[in-house]
Amino acid sequence: MAGATMNQHATFSSAHESLDGRHRAAGISIGQYLIQRLRDYGLRDLFGIPGDYVLSFYGMLEKSPIRVIGCTREDCAGYAADAYARINGLGAVCVTYCVGGLSVCNSIAGAYAEKSPVVVISGSPGLSERVNNPLLHHKVRDFNTQKDVFEKLCIAGTELSDPVVAFREIDRVLDACVRFKRPVYIEIPRDMVNVVPHIGHSFQRLELSSDPQATAEAASEAATLLAAAERPVIIAGVEVHRFGLQDALLELAEQSQVPIAATLLGKSVIRETHPLYI
Repeated sequence: MAGATMNQHATFSSAHESLDGRHRAAGISIGQYLIQRLRDYGLRDLFGIPGDYVLSFYGMLEKSPIRVIGCTREDCAGYAADAYARINGLGAVCVTYCVGGLSVCNSIAGAYAEKSPVVVISGSPGLSERVNNPLLHHKVRDFNTQKDVFEKLCIAGTELSDPVVAFREIDRVLDACVRFKRPVYIEIPRDMVNVVPHIGHSFQRLELSSDPQATAEAASEAATLLAAAERPVIIAGVEVHRFGLQDALLELAEQSQVPIAATLLGKSVIRETHPLYI
């Protein structure tokens, strides 16, 4: 990966303002593409703590339109990104390898449990540094340990170690984060941040679709249960918030005149002064 020593200064020109399938990701590095894709999903702020394995990517972030908010501890950065995701629809935290990444595990586990779409970005030793398995600082057991840990805490993850598929992997992982409202993990070896893949790539947003037959059967079953109930009540949970279904829920309740109660995390799905809220 000797080609990794390319221009470290990211440029974010209007030509790359939106990669929505009409623009080709040509001539930009892996790090730049990740930043642009985060912006395409509406991310304006990112939380974290820099470290040597992620410094080159941090340099790109600080030159980008994304505001980098430094925190005093990695776990605090993880919780801040979680809260940001709950309010804005997507959050991100950027940390260094193992000493930083393993410190955000508890916050990301909570994000998974409560369906909060957080992107965990971690640097790692460069691929060229890993030859002969050297003793590098912060390495725990082997080079895959942190990635293996986050596999249990995230809905999707990737290591951006292959320029040929790096852009596709970024698209896949970010799509899973937004689609399933769960945290995801992206690891960038530090000698891959500035690599410019010599392949054409056009971002194609995956169209969300459901099984029409399964959807019809579920709706029919719900309607049957609602019609058969003597005193029906809707108990709304956190998924209503995460998937933006508040208006649809209110419309259903008002048309059916069914009262709504909320779980603790589902609180505020409708205003508590509404006549149907209990």
